[in-house]
Amino acid sequence: MTVTREAVIEKLSTIKGPDLKGDIVSLGLVSEIFIADGKVFFSITVPAERAKELEPLREAAERAVKELPGVANAVVALTAEREGGGMGAAPPPRPQQPLRSSPPPQARAPQARPAAKAGVPGVESIIAVASGKGGVGKSTTAVNLALGLKALGLKVGILDADIYGPSMPRLLGIKGKPEMVDSRTIRPMEAYGVHVMSIGFLVEEETPMIWRGPMVMSALRQMLRDVAWPQLDVMVVDMPPGTGDAQLTMAQQVPLAGAVIVSTPQDLALIDARRGLNMFNRVEVPVLGIVENMSYFLAPDTGKRYDIFGSGGAKAEAERLGVTFLGEVPLTIDVRESSDAGTPVVVSDPDGAQARTYRAIAEKVLEKLQTQGAAGRQAPKIVFE
Repeated sequence: MTVTREAVIEKLSTIKGPDLKGDIVSLGLVSEIFIADGKVFFSITVPAERAKELEPLREAAERAVKELPGVANAVVALTAEREGGGMGAAPPPRPQQPLRSSPPPQARAPQARPAAKAGVPGVESIIAVASGKGGVGKSTTAVNLALGLKALGLKVGILDADIYGPSMPRLLGIKGKPEMVDSRTIRPMEAYGVHVMSIGFLVEEETPMIWRGPMVMSALRQMLRDVAWPQLDVMVVDMPPGTGDAQLTMAQQVPLAGAVIVSTPQDLALIDARRGLNMFNRVEVPVLGIVENMSYFLAPDTGKRYDIFGSGGAKAEAERLGVTFLGEVPLTIDVRESSDAGTPVVVSDPDGAQARTYRAIAEKVLEKLQTQGAAGRQAPKIVFE
């Protein structure tokens, strides 16, 4: 049976609003509802200061939707941001002052250092692979880095945090849907001995994820907390490009052991790479190093080298910033072909030059983790002014 938006709205109309006044639909608290492959996604708007108190309201709405025939799962978030296109009655007036995540400096009382954020059970270290812009080969780098770490004897998982453009199902050739462990927990998929979770497993490849920030953050939290991850030495997180909600959510939710920045050599990409690097510095996540991807092109017929995007830009930038240069990865046809085929080059051609490069990068990343002891690092508290 196919679940409909109307059926979801009717079911949510039975959920009482805050303080048992009205229902969450007629009060205009429910965002637009997104349905894909039996999965239902929406958010409920509540006052920011009451979010913790109203968590049972979110759980009640989630349970109610899951009871509908045809619903395989539901992702429900609480948000203080007014979503466009809400249903039912007009929403309450917006406050004159914007919502703040912390009081202004003059009103902020002295605070003790925040408690360490809880890690993901069974996962020793979590590293983010990020880029300031798209199109630089970040996901390909992430998957081959993960497989390089596995080749070093580590137990490795991959979290695909790129909600809008999930790549892991294609890069790893994984088909099918994850199995449910219980009513709230799903089992990650597996390929080449690596455990993987991606929103791409839950929706069709062509389905656009037209979500606002709160829904993205809720999905990331669930993929971290509601997945039965096994014992892992390292979880590699493939971040979306840029410096937005996903990056901040990861920094707030888990103690990141560090970040790997991926860039191509040209100045335009390096400008964005600097933004990504500075963002991690701002939230006190150590940068493990920079990878220069598509560093040069080797012609398959002549072996001649072409510096299509320039040469050595990321290496020079790493030296200027005092950051470890992890290595340069050439642009080759076999990397593209193996990625499209779902057989990353580290496993499809383990003795090739590209696989050796990725394993060398993995060795440097592991060395950085061991040197700085970052696995037990305390996560930062992010304050927006």
